[in-house]
Amino acid sequence: MKTFKVTFENQQGHSLAARLELPPDQHPHNYVLFAHCFTCNKNLTAIKNISRALTQEGFAVMRFDFTGLGESEGDFADTNFSSNVEDLVKAAQFLEENYEAPTVLVGHSLGGAAVLVAKQHIPSVKAVTTIGSPYHPGHVSHLFKDSIEQIEAAGVANVSIGGRPFTIKKQFIEDMNQLSTNLEIIQNLNAALLVIHSPQDETVEIDNATHIYKAAQHPRSFVSLDGADHLMSKRDDSLYVGDVVATWAKRYVEIPDKPRIATQAQTVAYLGEEGYTMDIYNGKHHLVSDEPTSVGGNDFGPNPYDLLNSALGACTGMTLRMYAKRKNWDLKGVKIHMDHGKVHAQDCADCETKEGKVDEITRVIELEGNLDEAQRKRLIEMADRCPVHRTLHNEVKVRTTLKE
Repeated sequence: MKTFKVTFENQQGHSLAARLELPPDQHPHNYVLFAHCFTCNKNLTAIKNISRALTQEGFAVMRFDFTGLGESEGDFADTNFSSNVEDLVKAAQFLEENYEAPTVLVGHSLGGAAVLVAKQHIPSVKAVTTIGSPYHPGHVSHLFKDSIEQIEAAGVANVSIGGRPFTIKKQFIEDMNQLSTNLEIIQNLNAALLVIHSPQDETVEIDNATHIYKAAQHPRSFVSLDGADHLMSKRDDSLYVGDVVATWAKRYVEIPDKPRIATQAQTVAYLGEEGYTMDIYNGKHHLVSDEPTSVGGNDFGPNPYDLLNSALGACTGMTLRMYAKRKNWDLKGVKIHMDHGKVHAQDCADCETKEGKVDEITRVIELEGNLDEAQRKRLIEMADRCPVHRTLHNEVKVRTTLKE
């Protein structure tokens, strides 16, 4: 995944900050425009997780800060829901002029209500997803309901939202009051709609999802994000949302055939600009490797030693299957349990190395089927003859050069 900063101008000429994330091969098949929640910003962890899950499936994702939030210019106090919609339309125009027009809109919370309205002005969009979104944007006013009378009387008030101070002006309330119901907008969406909502959402109640879904025409879908909170603070929830959106959206957008990363080698591994996530291509097959979160990774896939264990396990199982098939033995299944670690050479009686530490892989094999003891013993012997096992025990040279 490659990510870089971009900026574009809103309706008032303010510079809005955005992040554009590309898939590992940097050739996205479609572009997604993401709208964050009220008073949030593009760098909310859940939003980044959803974006990364989408890029793993070949989408490019642009997420940006609305006017006056995050790294974007402008005064938040002068914004409202209508200006947020304008920001979204400008973001879509930026993508169309500099990359490709977005075909997917994703909005979280109030951002979901905004993408429903913005879709009318972005004809390239084929699929829209709302996540924990209100049916009507006026729902957000409950976040500062205790200050509404002061805002009406004085024209402005300082309020606390999510523990952070914000200035809300009367024009924000007036804009909300002028907005009609979303019923007609959703009925005429002219795009596939996916509604994702948690039944336990205490910020935007699940009834909002019901209203959105009922108002929509087919094709429409609903996914219950059971157990999640409004901000998807559990990492697994946001990654799940990203996977679901990517899988669902592929049904409604065009995905052209495209070549893999150019290489004459059997395998190519690609590391993007951030993190440790590796995309590995073997011909038409794609794997992902990563480090666990405990050492700064994203845990999007097995680490390199896990892949080494996997290669040995796969080779062992295939070798035993081939041998048993040739012998006409009743081998129903094989389970190979493996662990990799390092042990002190002096504690290894059958190791040639006598100093420092040596790598050790423990392999425990379970054989399923109607096999006698002699057959089981022979199959265990054959495990040591699998090609990967032999490679690990033979002298191996890795020759590294720099590609010009």
